[in-house]
Amino acid sequence: MTATADFDRSDRFRPQRLEPLTAIRAFNRLIRDKEDTAQVFEIMRALSGRSIGRGYDRMLGTMEGGRQAFLREELAHKLDDPAWLARFQPGTVGAAYRDFREARGFTAEGLADEARKVAPLADAPHPVIWYSRRLRDVHDVWHVLTGYQTDALGEACVVAFSHAQTGNLGFAFIGWGAAREIQRENRDIPARRAVLQAWRIGRAARWLPALDYEALFAEPLDTARARLGLRRPTVYEAVPTDARAALKLRA
Repeated sequence: MTATADFDRSDRFRPQRLEPLTAIRAFNRLIRDKEDTAQVFEIMRALSGRSIGRGYDRMLGTMEGGRQAFLREELAHKLDDPAWLARFQPGTVGAAYRDFREARGFTAEGLADEARKVAPLADAPHPVIWYSRRLRDVHDVWHVLTGYQTDALGEACVVAFSHAQTGNLGFAFIGWGAAREIQRENRDIPARRAVLQAWRIGRAARWLPALDYEALFAEPLDTARARLGLRRPTVYEAVPTDARAALKLRA
């Protein structure tokens, strides 16, 4: 008797194959138009490889990560809920995130819309794709936790930190490419050193994708940073705010 599968080969979930030329073209478009955020997601899609599936498997290897995967909550829904964000007291991670997004007019759904331009399956009901949405939605939370702002250097550092946390080559490609462009524009800014330090901070910190973010948001920000092993980004902080703001390579 021959065993048969209940799905055909065309219905199998496959990891994204690496497309370096696609990533290079997208990066060049991003350099020409810094507001074209969709190109960031095109780079991430082209270079994600097996990192998304490996990250999801890693979640399942911990009790808290497994619980989060079982609940499969969509973080974007909470992060865009003013009533939910209003619960968090001053000094907490949640309050810092609330202030961060209000000052910039950011929304989690706005970031999701950019992702949908290049990833038609971004909203698919699949656990690995859910995990990729989770990584997308915590991007601004990681800004708050690490202390990197949304200037070009800060964004380059956050994506370098994100590569250390996720293994996605797209983050490394964007971080190092942005550092190169910043260094060309202003040789006095130690962009490469700042990005390398951000990567090292990410390597040394606890693994953030599997956290209970609702509980995290209720913690004092300084306490959370210490618990998670997030060191201060001293190279980035040493760059004058005016010099960072003057960069034409805007995030």
